[in-house]
Amino acid sequence: MAAVAVSVRDAVPGGSFRRYLVRLGALRTQPGAERSAGGRRTELHLLFDQLISENCGPAPAAGPSAQVPGAASCGGSQPPGARPVSGLERCWSRVRDGELGRGRGGALLCGLTVTTRCFPPQDVCVLLAQACQLVHFDQEHLVSKVCQLIHHLLNRFQVVVDEQNLNFLLSYCISALKQCSSWTHVEILQALAAVVYNNGPKCQKYLQDLLGKMGLLVQFSDPAQPDVELRRAAVHSMANLCLSVPGQPCLDEPYRSVCFQTFLSVLQSSKTSNVDDIVFCMLLQNALKGIQSLLNGGKMKIIQTDQLGSLLAVLKKCMFHGLPGLSIEMPAALYPAPLPQYDKRSPVKQEQPEPAAFKKKSKGKQKKGEFAEEGKEDSCDTGNESNHGADVLKLNLENSHCVDPRACASDVVCVPAGKDPLPSHGNSWKRISSSESEYSDAEGGIQSKMRSYQAKVRQGALACFLSAIKSIEKRVLYGYWSAFVPDAPGIGSPQSVSLMTIALKDPSPKTRACSLQVLSAILEGSKQFLSIAEDANDHKRAFTPFSVTIASSIRELHRCLLLALVAESSSQTLTQIIKCLANLVSNAPYSRLNPGLLTRVWNQIKPYICHKDVNVRVSSLTLLGAIVSAQAPLPEVQLLLQQPSSSGLNNSGSATPHRFNFSEQWRKALPLEGESPENPSGCLPPEPCWLIRLCISVIVLPREDSCSDNDANFPSGSVYEPSPVRLESLQVLALLVKGYFSMAQSYLLELGEVACKCMEEMDPSIQLHGAKLLEELGTGVVQQHKPDSAVAPEKRVPISMVVTFWTMMLNGPLPGALQNSQHATLQTSACDALSSILPEAFSSLQNDQQILCITLLLGLNHSETPLVKAAAVRALGVYILFSCLRQDVMFVADTANAILNSLHDKSPSVRAKAAWSLGNLTDTLIVNMETMGQSFQEEFSDLLLLKMLRSATEASKDKDKVKSNAVRALGNLLHFLQPCHVAHPRFREAIEESLQALVSTVESEATMKVRWNACYALGNVFKNSALPLGEAAWTTQAYGALSSVVKSCKNFKVRIKSAMALSIPSRRECYGHTEQFCHVWSALVEALQKSEDTEDFLEFKYSASLRTQICQALLHLLSLATNTDLPLIWETIKANGDAIKSYVVQYMKSGVEDNEPECKTGGRVSVYLEEILTNHVGATELTEA
Repeated sequence: MAAVAVSVRDAVPGGSFRRYLVRLGALRTQPGAERSAGGRRTELHLLFDQLISENCGPAPAAGPSAQVPGAASCGGSQPPGARPVSGLERCWSRVRDGELGRGRGGALLCGLTVTTRCFPPQDVCVLLAQACQLVHFDQEHLVSKVCQLIHHLLNRFQVVVDEQNLNFLLSYCISALKQCSSWTHVEILQALAAVVYNNGPKCQKYLQDLLGKMGLLVQFSDPAQPDVELRRAAVHSMANLCLSVPGQPCLDEPYRSVCFQTFLSVLQSSKTSNVDDIVFCMLLQNALKGIQSLLNGGKMKIIQTDQLGSLLAVLKKCMFHGLPGLSIEMPAALYPAPLPQYDKRSPVKQEQPEPAAFKKKSKGKQKKGEFAEEGKEDSCDTGNESNHGADVLKLNLENSHCVDPRACASDVVCVPAGKDPLPSHGNSWKRISSSESEYSDAEGGIQSKMRSYQAKVRQGALACFLSAIKSIEKRVLYGYWSAFVPDAPGIGSPQSVSLMTIALKDPSPKTRACSLQVLSAILEGSKQFLSIAEDANDHKRAFTPFSVTIASSIRELHRCLLLALVAESSSQTLTQIIKCLANLVSNAPYSRLNPGLLTRVWNQIKPYICHKDVNVRVSSLTLLGAIVSAQAPLPEVQLLLQQPSSSGLNNSGSATPHRFNFSEQWRKALPLEGESPENPSGCLPPEPCWLIRLCISVIVLPREDSCSDNDANFPSGSVYEPSPVRLESLQVLALLVKGYFSMAQSYLLELGEVACKCMEEMDPSIQLHGAKLLEELGTGVVQQHKPDSAVAPEKRVPISMVVTFWTMMLNGPLPGALQNSQHATLQTSACDALSSILPEAFSSLQNDQQILCITLLLGLNHSETPLVKAAAVRALGVYILFSCLRQDVMFVADTANAILNSLHDKSPSVRAKAAWSLGNLTDTLIVNMETMGQSFQEEFSDLLLLKMLRSATEASKDKDKVKSNAVRALGNLLHFLQPCHVAHPRFREAIEESLQALVSTVESEATMKVRWNACYALGNVFKNSALPLGEAAWTTQAYGALSSVVKSCKNFKVRIKSAMALSIPSRRECYGHTEQFCHVWSALVEALQKSEDTEDFLEFKYSASLRTQICQALLHLLSLATNTDLPLIWETIKANGDAIKSYVVQYMKSGVEDNEPECKTGGRVSVYLEEILTNHVGATELTEA
């Protein structure tokens, strides 16, 4: 850094703090002989005191170039775009390099630029290292001062000590702890905590001194340590050692274990009467932060049940620390249990109403200074929400369906909306400093201060629990469900304390939000665990099944969350409540519970859809989306969707009052086809779905009050609702269309216009969600028109309307979205939407529109973006099944070439989609062969067919996602081959390779889906009479592979498919010589005997189907057997006749075989086989037969 010469007369008065830095630099550059030891010590004392007391933090942001007059003289020219270099940096560089003496340095620093930047972090570290070099350990007062300086500057400037100075400062602190008197240890430990912050893994060579068996931190943090402040400082240092930066290594396991046990013992300890409440709270906070750091590090795995139970017990205890009106005594450890465990409640005197002065403070003023960052929460903690829990318990939600939403949309916002309620070590700079004990009674009083610290303990415990949840497997966590999730209280017994106790009773909105965030984390991914829940219909049982207990817990969660919803005034906490409800709704098994739960949620959330806070509106829509997607379709939700639009929206307080009236205007502006636009007001047909109307109005209509949003993150100039609200509305529409298409089909054209409008906007996110809505609409129509659809033909969307819908799309923004190469994700969604067109509607489109669709997809198949290319080739795989296109040889050939091009792409996802499309293409070849005969086969290119065969063979060696469809395509292609192909030399080699690929896939250890498809493919091969089945060498390998699978495969579905393949050849010659035929017979007999042998209980349900298929195969083989085959068959029957008889007779009595077209002589063979099995001892009968 270049030095800049500045004249003293050009300088102006500057910051005194900067002059102190120069004085320290001058002390460093002089040997010290010029001064007496006492004078030097006095000057250091004075300098350290002044540095510690100086307000040296960053100045308020007054602009990047705010200067004092004359300050430019320190500058010098800078290149454009360069980082501004403060005068302090330049001058301190000169002091550091020894260029300035004591006199000139002070004068030079008088003319510095006043900017928002501080000097570089490395200069802070160099300064502290120099200060330590000037202080010897026998000067204990100076040691204390320099440690305070280390703590002060590192915290003030948020500096992480660089590795170069870390070793020196750490060594200095450790030596000071060993050599100095005990009265200095607290300051030294505070300095140590600041030095090791985020540097734990770099302190490896000092860890033995700190965390070894006789380590300093271990000794000072011992429970027997009488000085609690010293113990707190040691635990604080230990917690900072455990803090690790993502991507960097953590502490070694032995040291992590030592720290964990120390933190655990701190949390398990009880406060004695001689310990100050605030100091004890700070001790608990540091221990909680330490455990959270260990858990966040990623390598702290809590495996032992006792260790996990102990941690959860202390966390639960700390969650309620200082909660007004509640004091619990937890056991030493929690254990997995289906019922709530005993938590003794100490008698607590009911809190008296707060003094008038105490309440008055909370109404307007907020704390400043030290607690500024939590001022809003604290003002709410100690004031208007002090009786929050008592108020909540007076509510009776079950009998009150008309809640005044103004109570839920209060102006009080205690926590900024959108902020993460749980503190994170990565983005917050919170080190406990000695100045935290300085609190003015005039700013709130000792009681308010103590409550603030107690709330921080509860928040720390909840943050730690959230980290623990992320570190524990869900199946282990749910063993402790009853300890943290509420259950309905039994008769005469109080309800156990849980996370909902905090959400309902804690006076701090931030703590309530933390508890709800933890509850959301528990509910997330709980669908499998909650799926066992079932409401009891029989109330006379002697015991309560676990399924009923879980159902009761789900009901209690609904009740408590709705109570919290109507009582909450903090927007951030409201958001967390609604998110928690959405998680609950997404995972609860409503089809197994008595109806009514969703109705109460639905009615209570309606007023919040138009809440003044953006985040509340978004989360409310998320909850509605969860309701319409929960196990859809549910009859209860269907009824809710048909409710009048005004239901539950009266007295909406801060809600937009005329949103639904605007919805009607939107409907009038866009009348459905055949509807008269002059339809007078009040003559509209009744609305079948108010939620669709709401979402449409939010998406396309300007908002009424442009200043209604209190979140500055959203542009105020926008005429529409904020983007997150519109996006969430689009997602709700898509989910509603997916789950309840019958409700949305009357809005098909209107929703199509909404999708068009969204795709025409500039916001890429809105465009993307518009395309996704279009895809869901198309998919809903396709599902409704499937042959096996339960919807009556007269209730389906008319084909003419579907044609109108897609004509509107293709004449609108859809082609432009498909060609928008700047937005690959939009192109992908547009491809998916185009693939959802109804085949019958496609055939009715105009020729130019059909050609447009095909041309766009064929063009996008050459995209360089894998996502787009994968979507395009998948869409081609859908189109190849359309009846109006599959008979077009040119289209089939063009599609085949496009698919083969994608099958060789470097992207695995593109290859997987291409293999799926190739399977569909070969299905089309088989259909055309069966419907059009040889005319199509002769017209289809032999060269292209050979190319497809080789590409599919190569793809069968790819990853499983590609392989599963590649083998399916191979089976179809080998089935499609004609005698002329089989006889051709070029085809002969390709056929041999493809059959070897199928056999090896059947025998491989690939996934069961791949092996199932390979067995299916071999069955297809056996159907082609042109292949030399029974004569070629590959025949033995194919039968051997299928015989092995039918006997030993773990998956019964694969066994069923292999048995089916073995029963396909229609002539005895196809099975080859007698030995091979009997080998297949023996394999099927053995498979029949093993049809109930399985290690996986889930496979047992397929055993009956397996036996049926094997019996069909045995009967088929017996119907084809020749006289030369019977003796060997007899040997098998003689050895296993009893087992075979029981299965086959049972099969014949079911009458299934008479319905099998493959066994043409089924009745005769059945009777004959029954006689054989009845009298199988007569070998002569069998031989003569």
